[in-house]
Amino acid sequence: MSTTTHPTGTQVVQELPFKWSVQGSIFIIGGLGFMFDAWDVTLNGALIPLVAEEWGLERTTAALLGTSNLVGMALGAFLWGGLADRYGRKKAFSATLLMFSIFTVLGALSPNFGFFVAFRFLAGVGLGGCIPVDYALVGEFTPAKLRGRVLTAMDGWWPVGAALSFFVSGAVIATTDNWRLILVVMILPAMLVYFVRRSVPESPLFLASQGRDAEARAVIDGLVRRTGARQRDYRILAVTEKPTPWWQQVVALWRYSPSLTATSWLLFVTVLLVYYLALTWLPSILAEAGMAQSAALFTTAVMALMGLIGVIIAAVLVERVGRKWLLGISAPLSGVVLVIVARTLDVPSAAIGWVLCFGVIVQIAIPVLYAYVSELYPTELRASGFGWASTMSRLAAGFGPLLFAALWPVLGLTTLFTAATVLVVIAMLVMARFAPETKGRELG
Repeated sequence: MSTTTHPTGTQVVQELPFKWSVQGSIFIIGGLGFMFDAWDVTLNGALIPLVAEEWGLERTTAALLGTSNLVGMALGAFLWGGLADRYGRKKAFSATLLMFSIFTVLGALSPNFGFFVAFRFLAGVGLGGCIPVDYALVGEFTPAKLRGRVLTAMDGWWPVGAALSFFVSGAVIATTDNWRLILVVMILPAMLVYFVRRSVPESPLFLASQGRDAEARAVIDGLVRRTGARQRDYRILAVTEKPTPWWQQVVALWRYSPSLTATSWLLFVTVLLVYYLALTWLPSILAEAGMAQSAALFTTAVMALMGLIGVIIAAVLVERVGRKWLLGISAPLSGVVLVIVARTLDVPSAAIGWVLCFGVIVQIAIPVLYAYVSELYPTELRASGFGWASTMSRLAAGFGPLLFAALWPVLGLTTLFTAATVLVVIAMLVMARFAPETKGRELG
Protein backbone atom coordinates (compact mmCIF):
# COMPACT_ATOMS: atom_id res chain seq x y z
CA MET A 1 0.00 0.00 0.00
CA SER A 2 1.33 3.42 -0.93
CA THR A 3 2.38 5.64 1.94
CA THR A 4 0.19 8.37 0.53
CA THR A 5 -2.84 6.36 1.69
CA HIS A 6 -1.58 6.20 5.25
CA PRO A 7 -3.30 8.49 7.75
CA THR A 8 -1.39 11.46 9.12
CA GLY A 9 -0.09 11.53 12.67
CA THR A 10 -2.71 14.17 13.42
CA GLN A 11 -5.46 11.81 12.26
CA VAL A 12 -4.08 8.98 14.39
CA VAL A 13 -4.10 11.16 17.53
CA GLN A 14 -7.59 12.47 16.83
CA GLU A 15 -8.98 8.95 16.21
CA LEU A 16 -7.60 7.38 19.40
CA PRO A 17 -10.03 6.09 22.04
CA PHE A 18 -10.40 8.43 25.00
CA LYS A 19 -8.81 7.12 28.20
CA TRP A 20 -8.95 8.96 31.52
CA SER A 21 -5.42 7.80 32.31
CA VAL A 22 -4.12 9.41 29.09
CA GLN A 23 -6.13 12.27 27.58
CA GLY A 24 -8.18 12.58 30.77
CA SER A 25 -5.12 13.35 32.89
CA ILE A 26 -4.14 16.13 30.49
CA PHE A 27 -7.69 17.48 30.69
CA ILE A 28 -7.50 17.55 34.51
CA ILE A 29 -4.05 19.15 34.66
CA GLY A 30 -4.99 21.77 32.07
CA GLY A 31 -8.30 22.36 33.81
CA LEU A 32 -6.63 23.09 37.14
CA GLY A 33 -4.67 25.91 35.52
CA PHE A 34 -7.94 27.18 34.09
CA MET A 35 -9.40 27.02 37.60
CA PHE A 36 -6.68 29.35 38.91
CA ASP A 37 -7.37 31.77 36.10
CA ALA A 38 -11.01 31.91 37.24
CA TRP A 39 -9.98 32.18 40.88
CA ASP A 40 -7.70 35.13 40.18
CA VAL A 41 -10.11 37.04 37.93
CA THR A 42 -12.95 36.56 40.39
CA LEU A 43 -10.72 37.71 43.22
CA ASN A 44 -10.88 41.27 41.87
CA GLY A 45 -14.53 41.52 42.83
CA ALA A 46 -13.74 40.47 46.40
CA LEU A 47 -10.54 42.53 46.77
CA ILE A 48 -11.82 45.87 45.44
CA PRO A 49 -14.07 46.75 48.42
CA LEU A 50 -11.53 45.35 50.93
CA VAL A 51 -8.56 47.26 49.48
CA ALA A 52 -10.65 50.42 49.12
CA GLU A 53 -11.49 50.25 52.80
CA GLU A 54 -7.89 49.67 53.95
CA TRP A 55 -6.32 52.43 51.85
CA GLY A 56 -9.30 54.84 51.79
CA LEU A 57 -9.87 54.68 48.02
CA GLU A 58 -12.80 55.90 45.93
CA ARG A 59 -14.69 53.36 43.81
CA THR A 60 -13.11 54.43 40.50
CA THR A 61 -9.60 54.35 41.99
CA ALA A 62 -10.11 50.93 43.56
CA ALA A 63 -11.38 49.68 40.18
CA LEU A 64 -7.83 50.17 38.82
CA LEU A 65 -6.99 46.96 40.67
CA GLY A 66 -9.20 44.91 38.39
CA THR A 67 -8.11 46.89 35.34
CA SER A 68 -4.39 46.29 35.96
CA ASN A 69 -4.91 42.57 36.56
CA LEU A 70 -7.07 42.04 33.48
CA VAL A 71 -4.87 44.17 31.21
CA GLY A 72 -1.94 42.06 32.43
CA MET A 73 -3.92 38.97 31.50
CA ALA A 74 -4.61 40.49 28.09
CA LEU A 75 -0.89 40.95 27.50
CA GLY A 76 -0.22 37.46 28.84
CA ALA A 77 -2.81 35.84 26.60
CA PHE A 78 -1.16 37.38 23.55
CA LEU A 79 2.41 36.81 24.72
CA TRP A 80 2.04 33.23 25.91
CA GLY A 81 -0.17 32.22 22.98
CA GLY A 82 2.56 33.31 20.58
CA LEU A 83 5.29 31.67 22.68
CA ALA A 84 3.31 28.43 22.77
CA ASP A 85 3.05 28.42 18.97
CA ARG A 86 6.77 29.15 18.60
CA TYR A 87 8.48 27.28 21.46
CA GLY A 88 5.95 24.63 22.45
CA ARG A 89 2.84 24.08 24.49
CA LYS A 90 4.65 22.26 27.30
CA LYS A 91 7.14 25.01 28.16
CA ALA A 92 4.48 27.70 28.14
CA PHE A 93 2.12 25.35 29.99
CA SER A 94 4.38 25.33 33.08
CA ALA A 95 5.88 28.83 32.96
CA THR A 96 2.53 30.62 33.10
CA LEU A 97 1.70 29.38 36.60
CA LEU A 98 5.24 29.94 37.89
CA MET A 99 5.18 33.62 36.94
CA PHE A 100 1.70 34.03 38.39
CA SER A 101 2.74 32.48 41.71
CA ILE A 102 5.84 34.64 42.17
CA PHE A 103 4.05 37.95 41.64
CA THR A 104 1.00 36.93 43.66
CA VAL A 105 3.25 36.36 46.67
CA LEU A 106 4.82 39.78 46.11
CA GLY A 107 1.32 41.27 45.86
CA ALA A 108 0.46 39.91 49.28
CA LEU A 109 3.49 41.82 50.64
CA SER A 110 2.63 45.13 48.96
CA PRO A 111 3.23 48.20 51.18
CA ASN A 112 0.77 50.41 49.29
CA PHE A 113 -1.85 50.44 46.54
CA GLY A 114 0.63 51.41 43.80
CA PHE A 115 2.83 48.37 44.41
CA PHE A 116 -0.23 46.14 44.68
CA VAL A 117 -1.57 47.30 41.32
CA ALA A 118 1.84 46.68 39.69
CA PHE A 119 2.18 43.16 41.12
CA ARG A 120 -1.39 42.27 40.18
CA PHE A 121 -0.58 43.36 36.64
CA LEU A 122 2.50 41.11 36.46
CA ALA A 123 0.65 38.17 38.04
CA GLY A 124 -2.00 38.69 35.35
CA VAL A 125 0.66 38.51 32.62
CA GLY A 126 1.63 35.07 33.91
CA LEU A 127 -1.85 33.69 34.40
CA GLY A 128 -3.21 35.23 31.19
CA GLY A 129 -1.44 32.53 29.20
CA CYS A 130 -3.25 29.68 30.91
CA ILE A 131 -6.45 29.67 28.87
CA PRO A 132 -5.00 29.86 25.32
CA VAL A 133 -2.16 27.46 26.09
CA ASP A 134 -4.35 25.00 27.99
CA TYR A 135 -7.04 24.94 25.31
CA ALA A 136 -4.49 24.43 22.53
CA LEU A 137 -2.80 21.56 24.37
CA VAL A 138 -5.95 19.78 25.58
CA GLY A 139 -7.64 20.20 22.19
CA GLU A 140 -4.70 18.71 20.30
CA PHE A 141 -4.65 15.57 22.49
CA THR A 142 -8.42 15.01 22.39
CA PRO A 143 -10.13 12.67 19.87
CA ALA A 144 -11.97 14.65 17.18
CA LYS A 145 -15.36 13.10 17.95
CA LEU A 146 -15.14 14.24 21.58
CA ARG A 147 -13.18 17.47 21.12
CA GLY A 148 -16.13 19.84 21.30
CA ARG A 149 -17.50 18.13 24.40
CA VAL A 150 -14.10 17.98 26.16
CA LEU A 151 -13.19 21.60 25.37
CA THR A 152 -16.62 22.68 26.51
CA ALA A 153 -16.24 20.66 29.72
CA MET A 154 -12.95 22.49 30.33
CA ASP A 155 -15.01 25.47 31.34
CA GLY A 156 -16.39 23.46 34.23
CA TRP A 157 -13.19 24.40 36.02
CA TRP A 158 -14.13 28.08 35.78
CA PRO A 159 -17.17 28.10 38.10
CA VAL A 160 -15.20 25.91 40.53
CA GLY A 161 -12.37 28.46 40.63
CA ALA A 162 -14.73 31.43 40.80
CA ALA A 163 -16.76 29.88 43.62
CA LEU A 164 -13.61 28.95 45.55
CA SER A 165 -12.40 32.52 45.20
CA PHE A 166 -15.50 34.03 46.82
CA PHE A 167 -15.89 31.27 49.43
CA VAL A 168 -12.22 31.48 50.50
CA SER A 169 -12.36 35.29 50.54
CA GLY A 170 -15.44 35.25 52.74
CA ALA A 171 -13.94 32.68 55.10
CA VAL A 172 -10.61 34.53 55.43
CA ILE A 173 -12.26 37.89 56.06
CA ALA A 174 -14.69 36.39 58.57
CA THR A 175 -11.89 34.75 60.58
CA THR A 176 -8.84 37.02 60.21
CA ASP A 177 -9.99 40.26 58.52
CA ASN A 178 -6.73 40.16 56.51
CA TRP A 179 -7.18 40.28 52.73
CA ARG A 180 -3.47 39.49 52.14
CA LEU A 181 -4.03 35.93 53.35
CA ILE A 182 -6.53 35.46 50.52
CA LEU A 183 -3.62 35.68 48.06
CA VAL A 184 -1.36 33.39 50.10
CA VAL A 185 -3.99 30.64 50.26
CA MET A 186 -4.28 30.61 46.46
CA ILE A 187 -0.53 30.13 45.91
CA LEU A 188 -0.17 26.76 47.64
CA PRO A 189 -2.26 24.66 45.19
CA ALA A 190 -0.99 26.73 42.25
CA MET A 191 2.61 25.70 42.92
CA LEU A 192 1.56 22.06 43.25
CA VAL A 193 -0.05 22.20 39.81
CA TYR A 194 3.12 23.81 38.42
CA PHE A 195 5.21 20.77 39.36
CA VAL A 196 2.57 18.33 38.09
CA ARG A 197 2.42 20.12 34.73
CA ARG A 198 6.05 19.29 33.99
CA SER A 199 5.06 15.65 33.34
CA VAL A 200 2.72 16.53 30.47
CA PRO A 201 4.12 15.55 27.02
CA GLU A 202 4.56 18.06 24.22
CA SER A 203 1.77 18.24 21.65
CA PRO A 204 2.60 15.98 18.65
CA LEU A 205 0.74 18.40 16.39
CA PHE A 206 3.10 21.15 17.50
CA LEU A 207 6.16 18.93 17.07
CA ALA A 208 5.04 17.98 13.56
CA SER A 209 4.44 21.62 12.67
CA GLN A 210 8.05 22.34 13.71
CA GLY A 211 9.52 19.56 11.59
CA ARG A 212 10.50 17.51 14.67
CA ASP A 213 9.24 14.26 13.16
CA ALA A 214 11.09 11.79 15.42
CA GLU A 215 9.82 13.49 18.59
CA ALA A 216 6.29 13.65 17.19
CA ARG A 217 6.38 9.94 16.38
CA ALA A 218 7.61 9.10 19.88
CA VAL A 219 4.69 10.95 21.45
CA ILE A 220 2.14 9.47 19.02
CA ASP A 221 3.45 5.92 19.47
CA GLY A 222 3.28 6.39 23.24
CA LEU A 223 -0.32 7.57 23.01
CA VAL A 224 -1.28 4.62 20.81
CA ARG A 225 0.34 2.18 23.24
CA ARG A 226 -1.18 3.74 26.37
CA THR A 227 -4.70 3.92 24.92
CA GLY A 228 -4.55 0.34 23.64
CA ALA A 229 -5.35 1.40 20.08
CA ARG A 230 -4.42 -0.67 17.04
CA GLN A 231 -0.95 0.19 15.77
CA ARG A 232 -0.85 1.32 12.16
CA ASP A 233 1.46 3.10 9.78
CA TYR A 234 1.10 6.85 9.52
CA ARG A 235 2.92 9.78 7.99
CA ILE A 236 4.11 13.06 9.42
CA LEU A 237 3.15 15.84 7.06
CA ALA A 238 6.03 17.93 5.77
CA VAL A 239 6.21 21.42 7.21
CA THR A 240 5.47 23.93 4.48
CA GLU A 241 5.58 27.08 6.57
CA LYS A 242 7.21 28.02 9.86
CA PRO A 243 5.09 29.95 12.35
CA THR A 244 5.71 33.65 12.30
CA PRO A 245 7.55 35.33 15.21
CA TRP A 246 5.25 36.14 18.10
CA TRP A 247 5.32 39.87 17.47
CA GLN A 248 3.98 39.18 13.97
CA GLN A 249 1.27 36.73 15.04
CA VAL A 250 -1.48 39.31 14.84
CA VAL A 251 -0.51 40.09 11.25
CA ALA A 252 -0.59 36.39 10.42
CA LEU A 253 -4.05 36.01 11.96
CA TRP A 254 -5.55 38.85 9.94
CA ARG A 255 -3.81 37.61 6.80
CA TYR A 256 -5.20 34.11 7.35
CA SER A 257 -8.81 35.34 7.60
CA PRO A 258 -9.90 38.90 8.35
CA SER A 259 -13.53 37.84 8.78
CA LEU A 260 -12.80 34.99 11.22
CA THR A 261 -10.36 37.06 13.25
CA ALA A 262 -12.75 40.02 13.48
CA THR A 263 -15.59 37.69 14.46
CA SER A 264 -13.59 35.88 17.15
CA TRP A 265 -12.41 39.17 18.67
CA LEU A 266 -15.93 40.60 18.70
CA LEU A 267 -17.37 37.45 20.28
CA PHE A 268 -14.79 37.40 23.03
CA VAL A 269 -15.07 41.12 23.78
CA THR A 270 -18.84 41.27 24.07
CA VAL A 271 -19.70 37.94 25.73
CA LEU A 272 -16.93 38.10 28.31
CA LEU A 273 -17.53 41.79 29.03
CA VAL A 274 -20.98 40.86 30.35
CA TYR A 275 -19.51 38.14 32.55
CA TYR A 276 -16.60 40.19 33.89
CA LEU A 277 -18.91 43.08 34.72
CA ALA A 278 -20.95 40.70 36.84
CA LEU A 279 -17.92 39.12 38.54
CA THR A 280 -16.30 42.46 39.31
CA TRP A 281 -19.27 44.43 40.54
CA LEU A 282 -22.00 42.05 41.75
CA PRO A 283 -20.57 41.91 45.31
CA SER A 284 -20.61 45.71 45.44
CA ILE A 285 -24.00 45.96 43.71
CA LEU A 286 -25.61 43.53 46.16
CA ALA A 287 -23.95 45.25 49.14
CA GLU A 288 -25.22 48.67 48.03
CA ALA A 289 -28.70 47.15 47.64
CA GLY A 290 -28.63 46.43 51.38
CA MET A 291 -27.03 43.00 51.59
CA ALA A 292 -24.25 42.39 54.14
CA GLN A 293 -20.78 42.06 52.59
CA SER A 294 -20.41 38.43 53.66
CA ALA A 295 -23.84 37.62 52.22
CA ALA A 296 -22.98 39.42 48.96
CA LEU A 297 -19.78 37.35 48.62
CA PHE A 298 -21.65 34.15 49.42
CA THR A 299 -24.40 34.90 46.86
CA THR A 300 -21.83 35.63 44.15
CA ALA A 301 -19.99 32.41 45.06
CA VAL A 302 -23.17 30.37 44.68
CA MET A 303 -23.83 32.13 41.36
CA ALA A 304 -20.40 31.03 40.15
CA LEU A 305 -20.96 27.48 41.37
CA MET A 306 -24.31 27.34 39.57
CA GLY A 307 -22.26 27.72 36.42
CA LEU A 308 -21.44 24.01 36.67
CA ILE A 309 -25.02 23.31 35.62
CA GLY A 310 -24.52 25.55 32.60
CA VAL A 311 -21.29 23.79 31.66
CA ILE A 312 -23.02 20.39 31.84
CA ILE A 313 -25.84 21.67 29.62
CA ALA A 314 -23.30 23.05 27.15
CA ALA A 315 -21.29 19.80 27.10
CA VAL A 316 -24.44 17.78 26.40
CA LEU A 317 -25.77 20.06 23.66
CA VAL A 318 -22.66 21.35 21.90
CA GLU A 319 -22.26 18.35 19.56
CA ARG A 320 -26.00 18.02 18.99
CA VAL A 321 -27.05 21.61 18.46
CA GLY A 322 -23.74 22.96 17.15
CA ARG A 323 -21.54 25.78 18.35
CA LYS A 324 -23.20 28.68 16.57
CA TRP A 325 -26.81 28.01 17.56
CA LEU A 326 -26.00 27.28 21.18
CA LEU A 327 -23.83 30.39 21.52
CA GLY A 328 -26.29 32.54 19.58
CA ILE A 329 -29.10 31.75 22.03
CA SER A 330 -27.32 31.57 25.39
CA ALA A 331 -25.06 34.64 25.12
CA PRO A 332 -27.79 37.28 24.50
CA LEU A 333 -30.06 35.58 27.04
CA SER A 334 -27.39 35.93 29.74
CA GLY A 335 -27.30 39.69 29.11
CA VAL A 336 -31.09 39.91 29.32
CA VAL A 337 -31.06 38.13 32.69
CA LEU A 338 -28.45 40.57 34.01
CA VAL A 339 -30.75 43.44 33.04
CA ILE A 340 -33.54 41.74 35.00
CA VAL A 341 -31.20 41.51 38.01
CA ALA A 342 -30.71 45.28 37.88
CA ARG A 343 -34.48 45.82 37.67
CA THR A 344 -35.27 43.61 40.69
CA LEU A 345 -32.66 44.78 43.21
CA ASP A 346 -35.39 46.33 45.36
CA VAL A 347 -36.79 42.79 45.86
CA PRO A 348 -33.76 40.88 47.25
CA SER A 349 -35.22 37.37 46.95
CA ALA A 350 -36.11 37.93 43.28
CA ALA A 351 -32.73 39.51 42.53
CA ILE A 352 -30.87 36.59 44.08
CA GLY A 353 -32.93 34.14 42.03
CA TRP A 354 -32.07 35.95 38.81
CA VAL A 355 -28.39 36.19 39.82
CA LEU A 356 -28.28 32.40 40.15
CA CYS A 357 -30.08 32.03 36.81
CA PHE A 358 -27.45 34.28 35.22
CA GLY A 359 -24.72 32.00 36.60
CA VAL A 360 -26.21 29.03 34.75
CA ILE A 361 -26.94 30.70 31.41
CA VAL A 362 -23.67 32.58 31.02
CA GLN A 363 -21.77 29.33 31.63
CA ILE A 364 -23.59 27.74 28.73
CA ALA A 365 -22.29 30.49 26.46
CA ILE A 366 -18.68 30.82 27.62
CA PRO A 367 -17.49 27.19 27.22
CA VAL A 368 -19.11 27.02 23.79
CA LEU A 369 -17.36 30.26 22.87
CA TYR A 370 -13.98 28.87 23.95
CA ALA A 371 -14.45 25.59 22.09
CA TYR A 372 -15.67 27.38 18.98
CA VAL A 373 -12.89 29.95 18.64
CA SER A 374 -10.20 27.35 19.40
CA GLU A 375 -11.39 25.40 16.34
CA LEU A 376 -11.37 28.29 13.85
CA TYR A 377 -7.58 28.32 13.25
CA PRO A 378 -5.00 25.79 11.99
CA THR A 379 -2.43 24.27 14.36
CA GLU A 380 0.31 26.87 13.82
CA LEU A 381 -2.07 29.71 14.67
CA ARG A 382 -4.44 28.03 17.13
CA ALA A 383 -2.87 29.15 20.42
CA SER A 384 -2.11 32.67 19.20
CA GLY A 385 -5.53 32.99 17.51
CA PHE A 386 -7.28 32.08 20.73
CA GLY A 387 -4.75 34.17 22.68
CA TRP A 388 -5.38 37.33 20.70
CA ALA A 389 -9.15 36.94 21.04
CA SER A 390 -8.63 36.47 24.76
CA THR A 391 -6.37 39.54 24.78
CA MET A 392 -9.13 41.67 23.31
CA SER A 393 -11.63 40.38 25.87
CA ARG A 394 -9.28 41.06 28.78
CA LEU A 395 -8.67 44.61 27.55
CA ALA A 396 -12.42 45.19 27.30
CA ALA A 397 -12.97 43.52 30.66
CA GLY A 398 -10.16 45.58 32.20
CA PHE A 399 -11.34 48.99 31.07
CA GLY A 400 -15.05 48.11 30.93
CA PRO A 401 -15.53 47.83 34.71
CA LEU A 402 -13.50 51.02 35.18
CA LEU A 403 -15.85 52.85 32.82
CA PHE A 404 -18.76 51.08 34.52
CA ALA A 405 -17.69 52.47 37.91
CA ALA A 406 -17.70 56.02 36.50
CA LEU A 407 -21.05 55.71 34.65
CA TRP A 408 -22.93 53.69 37.26
CA PRO A 409 -24.07 56.77 39.27
CA VAL A 410 -24.94 58.65 36.07
CA LEU A 411 -26.78 56.15 33.84
CA GLY A 412 -27.82 53.45 36.30
CA LEU A 413 -27.35 49.68 36.23
CA THR A 414 -30.26 48.87 33.91
CA THR A 415 -29.02 51.16 31.13
CA LEU A 416 -25.44 49.91 31.38
CA PHE A 417 -26.39 46.22 31.34
CA THR A 418 -28.78 46.83 28.43
CA ALA A 419 -25.99 48.47 26.42
CA ALA A 420 -23.72 45.46 27.07
CA THR A 421 -26.49 43.10 25.93
CA VAL A 422 -27.00 45.02 22.68
CA LEU A 423 -23.29 44.59 21.92
CA VAL A 424 -23.64 40.83 22.42
CA VAL A 425 -26.55 40.69 19.97
CA ILE A 426 -24.48 42.55 17.36
CA ALA A 427 -21.66 40.01 17.83
CA MET A 428 -24.08 37.11 17.31
CA LEU A 429 -25.31 38.60 14.03
CA VAL A 430 -21.73 39.00 12.80
CA MET A 431 -20.98 35.36 13.74
CA ALA A 432 -24.07 34.15 11.89
CA ARG A 433 -22.94 35.94 8.74
CA PHE A 434 -19.17 35.44 8.64
CA ALA A 435 -18.12 32.39 10.71
CA PRO A 436 -18.60 28.68 9.87
CA GLU A 437 -19.94 25.91 12.05
CA THR A 438 -17.05 23.74 13.32
CA LYS A 439 -18.95 20.78 14.77
CA GLY A 440 -17.18 17.53 13.82
CA ARG A 441 -14.54 19.26 11.73
CA GLU A 442 -11.02 17.78 11.83
CA LEU A 443 -8.37 20.10 13.22
CA GLY A 444 -5.91 21.27 10.59
